[in-house]
Amino acid sequence: MNTKTIEDLKHTHNFAIDTSASERRVNLVFALTTVTMIVEIIAGTWFGSMALLADGWHMFTHSAAFAIAMFTYWYARKHQDNPDFSFGTGKVTSLGGFASAVALVVVALMMGIESIERLINPHSIHFEEAIAVAILGLIVNLLSAYLLRDDHHHHHGHSHDASHDHNLKAAYFHVLADTLTSVFAIAALVAGKYLGWIWMDALMGIIGAAVISKWAYNLIVESNTILLDKTPNQELANKIQDIIHKQETDNLLDLHIWKLSAEHSAAIISVATRSDHDTCFYKNLLSDLELTHVTIEIERITD
Repeated sequence: MNTKTIEDLKHTHNFAIDTSASERRVNLVFALTTVTMIVEIIAGTWFGSMALLADGWHMFTHSAAFAIAMFTYWYARKHQDNPDFSFGTGKVTSLGGFASAVALVVVALMMGIESIERLINPHSIHFEEAIAVAILGLIVNLLSAYLLRDDHHHHHGHSHDASHDHNLKAAYFHVLADTLTSVFAIAALVAGKYLGWIWMDALMGIIGAAVISKWAYNLIVESNTILLDKTPNQELANKIQDIIHKQETDNLLDLHIWKLSAEHSAAIISVATRSDHDTCFYKNLLSDLELTHVTIEIERITD
C-alpha cells in the first residue's frame, strides 16, 4: 500500500511564475523611455516645437504603463508567501496586463479622435522636425522592443515567463504601439513632404489606432481568462471526465477548473463512487494532467 506522510500531503500555495528576467527588462525599458520623454519635453519647450512636446507627452503614457508593470512585479514578489492570499499572487501579473491593456485602449481612442479631427481640419506640419522626432522615436522603440522581445524559445527547461507573463506582454504591446505609430508617421510625413498628401498623416493615425485597439482587445480577453476564473481548456475538462468515467463504480458530480496563474491550473472535482477509493487514488489518476492544485470531494453511494 502506498502510504504518504503529512508533509507529502500538504499543498503549496505559491503559484506565481518566475518573472525576474521580465522585471529586469521592463525596468530597463522604463528608464530608456523616461529619459527620452524628459529630453523631448525639455527640447520641445526650449525650441518651441509642438511635435517634440506631443511625442514627449505620448511617451509619458507608456512610461506610466511601464510603472504599472514594475509595481505589479514588486507587489507579486512581496506577497508571494503571504497567507492572506489563498492561492498566492499568481494572478497579479495578469491584473497588471489587463490594466495596461485598458491604457492602450485609451491611447488608441485618443489617437483615433485626434486623427479624425485632423482629417476634417488639416493642420500645418513642420515636416523636417516632425520626421526627425518620428525617427528618434522609432530608434528608441526598436531598442525597447528588442529588450522586451519574447525569447522563451531560448529557455527550454526553465520557466517560460516571457510566453505567459501578461504584464510583460502588455509592456511589449505598448512598445509595438509606439513603433507602429512611428513607422506610420514617417511614411505619412514623407508622403506629405514630397507628394503634398497631408491627409496621409491623419489616415495613418486612424489605421494605427485600429491596430492598437485590436492588440489591446486580444490582451484583455487573454488576461480575463485568468482574472474571471474561466475554464482555461475544455480539452482538459474532457480528459478529467473521461478518466473518472472509466472507473465503472464512479460518477462525476461536479467539476471546476480555473487558472491560479499563467502557468498553474487548479481543479475541484466531486465524485460519487461505490468503491472504497480515497482522494489519493483520484489524484494519482489525474497526476499526468496539467493540474497544480487538485481538491477531490467523494460522495459514497451505499445502494
